[in-house]
Amino acid sequence: MHKHYQPEGYRARTSIGYLIKRSHSLMSECLEVAFAQKDFTFMQWVVLMTVRDGLAVTATDICRDYRHDQGALTRVIDQLETRGLLERQRSTEDRRVVQLALTEQGSKTVESLIPVVVERLNTALDGFTVDEVGELTRLLGKLVSRVEVEMQK
Repeated sequence: MHKHYQPEGYRARTSIGYLIKRSHSLMSECLEVAFAQKDFTFMQWVVLMTVRDGLAVTATDICRDYRHDQGALTRVIDQLETRGLLERQRSTEDRRVVQLALTEQGSKTVESLIPVVVERLNTALDGFTVDEVGELTRLLGKLVSRVEVEMQK
């Protein structure tokens, strides 16, 4: 195994973890500003998109995938449910499980917000070539897969 970092030369600012976290924080902040104009939050967007894309069907799934606090996420889901964008449904296989589903209005809302995200992503990636964005996406996917494997050990 090749060792990409050495203790004696390690600097936080050049570590993959720092750079990923910093880029995530900055992009999240940009999206928070854009969503605030639409009376929305970034976490509300994350919940709606996660449910829309079938990445998670329960609040527990979302908390695990995004490392988000269960209580805070429950408040976000409550807000989305109050606004008529999301609904909780008991699982037919296991009544203890509460699944999340977009309402018709939730689907319309999430679709209306996609252009906001696309515009911010395109702004963030300005100056990158199409090939660079493809490579960045591929490499981040590879990193996520590798870390997921390590987490299962």
